[in-house]
Amino acid sequence: MSRKFQVKAIPSVWLEENGRRLDCGPYMSGAIEARQLLKKHNTESLESLTSGHNGGIYNGPQFVRNYVDDPAYGVPFLTTSTMLQADMSNLPMISSKDAHSTKLSYLEVEEGMTLVTCSGSIGRMAYARKDMAGCWSNQDIMKVVADSNNIKSGYLYAYLSSRFGVPIVISGTYGAIIQHIEPHHIADLPVPRLGAVEDQAHDLIQRAADLRVEAAAQIQEATSRYLVAAGLENISSYEWLQQSGRIGFTATVSKTILRAVNYIPLNQKLSEMVKSKSPAWKPLLEVTLPGTLRRGLRFKRIDADEEFGVRLVGQREGFNLVPEGRRIAKAYLPNDPLIYVPEGTIAVASQGGINETDSFARAQFISGKRLEYVYSEHFLRIIGDESIILRGALYAYIRSNLAFRLLRSCAVGSMQQDFHSDLLAEIPVPIIDEHEAISIDDSVRDAYQKYDEAIDCEDEARTLVERVIEEGGR
Repeated sequence: MSRKFQVKAIPSVWLEENGRRLDCGPYMSGAIEARQLLKKHNTESLESLTSGHNGGIYNGPQFVRNYVDDPAYGVPFLTTSTMLQADMSNLPMISSKDAHSTKLSYLEVEEGMTLVTCSGSIGRMAYARKDMAGCWSNQDIMKVVADSNNIKSGYLYAYLSSRFGVPIVISGTYGAIIQHIEPHHIADLPVPRLGAVEDQAHDLIQRAADLRVEAAAQIQEATSRYLVAAGLENISSYEWLQQSGRIGFTATVSKTILRAVNYIPLNQKLSEMVKSKSPAWKPLLEVTLPGTLRRGLRFKRIDADEEFGVRLVGQREGFNLVPEGRRIAKAYLPNDPLIYVPEGTIAVASQGGINETDSFARAQFISGKRLEYVYSEHFLRIIGDESIILRGALYAYIRSNLAFRLLRSCAVGSMQQDFHSDLLAEIPVPIIDEHEAISIDDSVRDAYQKYDEAIDCEDEARTLVERVIEEGGR
């Protein structure tokens, strides 16, 4: 979004057509221009192309969220931020009894739905993939369910998320502090019928969704393979919570580290297990390039246009399928590998809360399109020494729940956590057979290529739809 001051002259007829609204939102968003251009096409209202609960366009009621830890009694729960993420394996869970009740059962996500944020940051969208089916969504996610007899879901998503669909969606926004839209605000949204282009767009969007599911499964498998090769077993969140002994324990403490979280018995056992069961292991500090096992540098953040800027990604955007950080001036950025990180860097969220649903200590692999960004100081950089361990293989280990617990055992701080550098350096990293490590590294890198291909597919679908709309059917 441009941060420049904007001025726009509008004809009085626009005021008449928009109920004499005097707030600038509807007139600055481009929604009116989009509607004028769509008049060149045969269009149908959105509500005539959807089906299901409440006509196929709906959000949910506010409700008490009873979170649970045991997967046997819970269902994965999506929020407006987690619906944009690639990894669905670490979602919080709400009570399955509540979820399947009459009041909330219709909030279940199904493949092919278009998910739209309808409170706060309005108009962000996601196409529901196979690995999102069976999740429940919160009340701030609006669902648009395509009627398969009238329109293909992939095309509908491509249009709604295009530069013609988004402005019309957000033009109905209301509210002063917290912005909202409701289903009836977009019910009459015009959807152009584009013939064969609809099939092409749908195929591209579905291809993108399938690639992302494949990539996520491939990365999950890479982690399992690495642990097996190291003679280790992963540990689930529920197992850790049940067995951690964190409520009360005794420990011999260091003179310099007095915080209980650094001595949780199960974490100590996990560390010893890595050392005793692995064929070989090294401390994390010894498998990374010298001087790189640290958070990023601090630098000036001067907003800039695309020509002079680069996207800055923080922890909030870092785990999204397509990070959308602000654009800052390149001229104020030092040329440093901790700023412009190299291929295969592992970025770990290094500041935040320590609750189970917080991203602190979660890892992301930086490859392909993600190298086009710069990353905030709030990420720990783990840059593997590839003469010792391949970076894709190291990521497969670091993202495991086992390594996640070891990382969290290094936490220091009160409200905002950070990593204790001495404890971090000592985390044991198992070294596995070279041939298996090469195979795992290839698998991880291939998975991230699939993520990049999926972005290209979505972009191609939107570009196709936008071009045909602009051409007015010519």
